[in-house]
Formats: sequence, structure tokens, C-alpha cells
Amino acid sequence: MFIAIFSIIIVLVVLGALFINLSPEFGGTISDSQKEQFSKSEHYKDGVFENLGGVTMSMGFGDYVKGLKGFFGPQINTRPKGAVPINALDALELANYKGPARMVWFGHSTFLYQSYGRNILIDPMLGPVPAPHPLLGGKRFSEELPIAIEQLPQIDFVVLSHDHYDHLDYGSILKLKDKVQMFFTPLGVGAHLVEWGVAEDRIKEMDWWGETSFEGFSIKCVPAQHFSGRGLSDRGKTLWSGWVIKNDGANVFFSGDSGYGGHFTEIGEKYGPFDFAMLECGQYNKLWHEIHMMPKETAQAGVDVKAKVIMPIHWGAFKLAMHPWTDPVIRVSDKAKELNLPIVTPKIGEFIYLAEPTSNGGVWWKNVD
Repeated sequence: MFIAIFSIIIVLVVLGALFINLSPEFGGTISDSQKEQFSKSEHYKDGVFENLGGVTMSMGFGDYVKGLKGFFGPQINTRPKGAVPINALDALELANYKGPARMVWFGHSTFLYQSYGRNILIDPMLGPVPAPHPLLGGKRFSEELPIAIEQLPQIDFVVLSHDHYDHLDYGSILKLKDKVQMFFTPLGVGAHLVEWGVAEDRIKEMDWWGETSFEGFSIKCVPAQHFSGRGLSDRGKTLWSGWVIKNDGANVFFSGDSGYGGHFTEIGEKYGPFDFAMLECGQYNKLWHEIHMMPKETAQAGVDVKAKVIMPIHWGAFKLAMHPWTDPVIRVSDKAKELNLPIVTPKIGEFIYLAEPTSNGGVWWKNVD
């Protein structure tokens, strides 16, 4: 019996090692020349990137045990019981749109941003599972997307916040890469894109507070309080960030994944006020509050960055934590009301026009629960 169990363990270890080393899902690796380049960054020390102030997720062994108990314990409304409503998008209407700035949410942290004939994708995770293999992650809450990737219009540029699977999806990049003019990423994330067939001259990597312009847009890479990594040994090897995207149509802020910190105030003072702020709210736990905001902090971050209107993101598509799936939107809405901060909570696939951001969806999640 012992020999049989030991043999099974050895086989599983070998298969796991082969999967990690051979699967393209894990992306590229950072070269020595890139490491030398990164060493010029104030946020890069001893071969890894660090948060401002050296903030890390301070979980001890006991906290990990608590976390595991949560995942294997009772599951209370962590996924919707019914179908999440999806507004279908028309490919021809999207391709022909030349009007003022508007956003459409695909769930979680993915957006199509259209402004006067330009098309931008933000963290295009359009796959069914936020994991390197379908068996390693939970499925998307909705069976379909508002529109298939193949029917999206030509994309002027993509911005990526970091390399975690729920933000950077291998299958989505393969389907998108030939219709995207340029990719903007934090330092190091471009290595994954190159590994997946994107030409290096269509990738622009940026450090925090870096600024550039493209097709009439001003693009700024700004700090976030998080971490990175796609495998077992690459934590912190690439940078994570938020983004500021500005043109004549609007000034918008995308937080990426981030714990709450003073960087929001700094971003607001340097680049605000914002017409629209997409702020992480969901997949949180007190055990990892340093790297994911609690809903009350999300609303406060909206005040800090001087947002005219906020939208909670990082919820509504995947289960990555143990809170009830509607908890983020309910709690952040309550706090935003307390702070007198306008908030929109659209259905997936619903357009939000930034000149007057309102939602027709109301409290749509109440009809799903």
C-alpha cells in the first residue's frame, strides 16, 4: 500500500512539473537583460518588485489554515443560483461607433472603452476559467459573453494591470493579438505576450508614474498595492499597476487589483479629478486586506482619487473568495451613499456614457440571487 501511494505521489509530482514547464498558459520568463533594466526602477529590489512602503500580505501559517478552512467549509451564496443577465452587443454597432466616450463591462475587471472612433480593451480576461487549466478554477458565472472575441472591432490598444490569470488570459490574447495595434503593460508583463506571439514592437512596458501618448490618448501607469506571478516561482518578477487614460472625451482611472493605501490620494492629486473611476471591489478577505480592498475602502478610494463617479469592478464573474457574490456591490453602494459619492452598477454588456454615467440595470443582482 505504501509503495502504491508513494508511486501515485511521484506520478502526480512529475505530471505537475511537466505541466508547469510545458504549458503555454504560464507565459514567458524574464531575461537577464530585462532584470538589469528593471534594476533601475525604485520598486525593484533583490530580483522582485515591491509595493510602496514595502507592504506585503502578512499571513502566517495559522492564517493560511483559516483560509483553507474557508474554502473547504460551508459555501454560502458564493455563486449566483440563477443566470447572471447579459446584454448582448451588436458587432456592427460597435464597429461603426464614432460617438463620445462610453464603457461596456464584461464582468470582473474587463472593459471595452470606445471614444470617437477609438477602441480600447482593459484587462481583457474573456475566457471561461481564471486558471491555467479548467480543472484548477471555477467557471464564469455566465455561460456567454456580451459578444464573442472574434466579433469585437479592431482594437487600438490594450492596457493590462498585471499577470494574474483573472486579468491576463492566454486564450483571450491568442484570439485578440492580431486585431490589437498596441499593448501597454507594467514592467515585465510583456514577456508573456512575446511568448504568445505578440511582436515586441507592439508592446510598451511602463513603470509606475510613467507616461506616454498614443492615438490621441494620454496613458499613465500608476501604482497599485498587489503582487504578481503565474507559476510557483515567479512571484514579484513582473510589476502590477493601475492606469490613467485621458483624451478630449474623458479622464478615467482603472485601479487594477489593489489594497487600500496612500497611493490613491497621490494619484488623485497628480492626475485627478476623474470623470469615471473603475475601482476594485470583490474577491476580498480580511486575511489578505493588504492586496485587495474591502468595499468600504473602495468607496473611500473613489474620494481619494477625486472621482466624479465610481464603478465597482472585480466582481460579478468569478468566485475567487468566500464572501457572498453580491456582498461587494451591496456594501460599496451603501458606503458610497454615506460618502455622497455617485456610483453606477450596470449589467454586464450595458453601455455607460461617461458624459452622464447612469445605469438602467438598477439592482439587477436581486433578481438573480
